[in-house]
Amino acid sequence: MIKKDPDVEVYALGQHICMSAHKARRVIDQIRGRSYEETLMILELMPYRACYPIFKLVYSAAANASYNMSFNKADLIISKAEVSEGTIVKKLKPRARGRSYPIKRPTCHITIVLKDISKDQQFYIWLRKYGWIYKDKYTDIRDRYLYMIYRDRIRHRMKWANIENEVLWDSENGVLWDSENEVLWDKK
Repeated sequence: MIKKDPDVEVYALGQHICMSAHKARRVIDQIRGRSYEETLMILELMPYRACYPIFKLVYSAAANASYNMSFNKADLIISKAEVSEGTIVKKLKPRARGRSYPIKRPTCHITIVLKDISKDQQFYIWLRKYGWIYKDKYTDIRDRYLYMIYRDRIRHRMKWANIENEVLWDSENGVLWDSENEVLWDKK
C-alpha cells in the first residue's frame, strides 16, 4: 500500500449548498483530474447553475494551497472531487382552501482536493498508468512539458532564479525545442 503524502494535497469543503447532488455531479465529473487553470476555464464557460459554487470552491482550495502550503497554482491538479447528499430543507407552500403543499429543497456537500504534482513522487507512475506515456513517448504536449519541469526540479537542474531549460516554439516549421536542442514536439 502506497502511503499518501499529506504535504502535497489541500482541500476545500462546501456544505449545505442549495442544489441537487445529481446536478452538481454533472459538473464535477467534467473537472475531475484536470489542471487548476483548465478547470477555471471550463467552469466559466459551462452553462449550468452548479458551476458557480464549484468555481468558488476550486478557487478557495487554490488559495489555501498558495497561502498555507506555498504551492504554485500552475502545478495544481484536481485529484479528488466528490459530491454527497446533504439535508433536505422542507417547507410548506400555502395553497387554496387552507391546504398546504410540501416543498423539498435538496442540499449537497462538495469536496475539492487539489494535489501539487511538482512535489508528488508518484507523478511519473501516474502518467504511465493513465496512458499519458507510452513507451517513453508522450501523447500530449502539455503533460510532456509538465513532466520535463518535474524532472528538472527533481534533478535540481532548474534553479529557481534562473531557468536553464528555456522552451522555444518554431512557428514556421511547427516544432517545439528546448535550450538543449531536443525536439519536444513536431507538428508533422
